[in-house]
Amino acid sequence: MKTYKLAIAGGGSTYTPGIIRSLMERLEDLPLSEIRFYDIDGERQSKVVIAAKAVISEYTDKIVIVDTTDPETAFTDADFVFAQMRVGKYKMRELDEKIPLSHDVVGQETCGPGGLAYGLRTISPMVELIDFVEQYAKETCWIVNYSNPASIVAEAVRKLRPKARVLNICDMPVATMRNMSAILGVNREDLVVDYFGLNHFGWFTKVEVYGVDRLPELREHIHKHGLLTEDISKIDYRHADASWIKTFKNIKLIMDFFPEYIPNPYLQYYLLPDLIVETSNKEYTRANEVMNGREKTLFETVKQYEETGVLSDQFHVGVHGIFIVDVTVSLAKNLGKRYLVMVENNGTIPNLPDDAMVEVPCLINADGPAPEYVGDIPYFYKAMIDQQLASEKILVEAITEGSYEKALQAFTLNKTLPSSKVAKAVLDDLIEANKAYWPELKSKYRDGVLIHS
Repeated sequence: MKTYKLAIAGGGSTYTPGIIRSLMERLEDLPLSEIRFYDIDGERQSKVVIAAKAVISEYTDKIVIVDTTDPETAFTDADFVFAQMRVGKYKMRELDEKIPLSHDVVGQETCGPGGLAYGLRTISPMVELIDFVEQYAKETCWIVNYSNPASIVAEAVRKLRPKARVLNICDMPVATMRNMSAILGVNREDLVVDYFGLNHFGWFTKVEVYGVDRLPELREHIHKHGLLTEDISKIDYRHADASWIKTFKNIKLIMDFFPEYIPNPYLQYYLLPDLIVETSNKEYTRANEVMNGREKTLFETVKQYEETGVLSDQFHVGVHGIFIVDVTVSLAKNLGKRYLVMVENNGTIPNLPDDAMVEVPCLINADGPAPEYVGDIPYFYKAMIDQQLASEKILVEAITEGSYEKALQAFTLNKTLPSSKVAKAVLDDLIEANKAYWPELKSKYRDGVLIHS
């Protein structure tokens, strides 16, 4: 029986034990001989690995487990690499959220200026990871990437490492489908959806169950309740706390204005930015919620396990772990299963640029994702996507060229920022906060005059 060697880059993530449980429940589909945990923070990772080992021991004692900070050890002969890096950890996420909010601008980790800041931190480490994998892993190795902000990371990889075997994924569409299926009283796997857009910036245009269009039914429900069941216990634990409940409720407001398609929940930051800022606690953001919730619980659970030998039922299977394992099984077994992932457009949506990294339905086989043809999209959605796409593409140019002007252009184009004046103020504060992470951004102009080198 063929077995696989898997490396998890960002092994110190709070999501790691949940992913491990998902892998263990699919061992018949994806038999593993080794799991290597790789992180630049070895101390943090070692604590998470304690929990991961405990989960693995419930299923098998035949998997070699490696805990390392050395890329050669982590990636040599690997078949798959899961990437889930959080550059700067939650300390920097908190600044990504609170600095924009101090200027009355959306503060969010992947959208708006916080997402642009996170992108500027993540691009270089992602490229470094690709280079390590290409140096040490098998030539057939796939990197399955969860690292955020996924849309910006995908664009950077497309431009800087165009031949890399990277499959960029996000679990937000899957989580949205989970809510849809709960509302409709069916299994998520029964849904057949069509979708177009960029990551965290797209729309569901079809929701079918056994060939029957259920989108009208969902519209009616969302108009009353948002994208929530009346019993919120059916929501995945990762999306069940207060901020996520508010997010799914806000889909009602968006669809009251634009009822044609069901929006990705993250579109609230672009279509309702004033409401988001008005209802945000500038002193206690989502980062604080996570640090005092999921992260705190993880390390308390590890400590309890070390003291008692009993692992609490904290690491259950959610859509985050299920989805990354699903796409990996389809890659490994050449199954051609249909999932929403990110790919280079190349005519999939003819009225968007070929080099846009779009999120669309794809068939996942051993050679990677094969996108389904979407066709032209209506002008309203195209115009919004063009603006967001330009912001993300110019940001990647800013980091590759070390250009302050291009960073400011990227911030100014982002729909969450109301003016270039505000964009500059937010950018300058984020530059100060990210000195340890961003490359130096230099200006070509002083007082409106070109500086000659």
